[in-house]
Amino acid sequence: MKELILLFLIGLSLSIDTFSVSTCIGIYNLSVKKIFNTSLIVGIFHFIMPLIGVFLSTYITKVLPIKTSLILGIILLFIALQMFIEFINPSNKDIKLNKIGTILFALGVSLDSFSVGLGLHAITDNIFLSSTVFSICSFTLTFLGLSIGKYLNKLFKKYSYLIGSLCLFILSVMFILKSI
Repeated sequence: MKELILLFLIGLSLSIDTFSVSTCIGIYNLSVKKIFNTSLIVGIFHFIMPLIGVFLSTYITKVLPIKTSLILGIILLFIALQMFIEFINPSNKDIKLNKIGTILFALGVSLDSFSVGLGLHAITDNIFLSSTVFSICSFTLTFLGLSIGKYLNKLFKKYSYLIGSLCLFILSVMFILKSI
């Protein structure tokens, strides 16, 4: 029971950034189907990435020092710039998160679960349970974040792009500085 609570707390911690980014991306007025599918893909990535981290941990840490926060920071900065451009020069259409964008988003927000996977054996021997908990937490918080972002879009209209881009910019700078 103690182990499950610990894994749940780690899962929530891994998913907080996902929630923040999802809230910002949710202002693109995504359909409920797109919100569900994106959340599902993020959940799948949060299941797979720790497993990959566990299996590669002995090799990766010897060969390459991973700066996942830098990669995530750059991805978030790119999304923030796109949103700011949309605020300045609106296209009068809803932005659609395409398949590649969804996969890059899921990859970007699940890199920290890969990092946790590198040291997961120090926490538990039940790797599949931990990946399942991480997946459920990330799916839930992504779904909530995207849904809240959609509501904020209706509430603030055009300014939601400015708010979202500023939030993503701040998050990207935090992740980039974290990697230095």
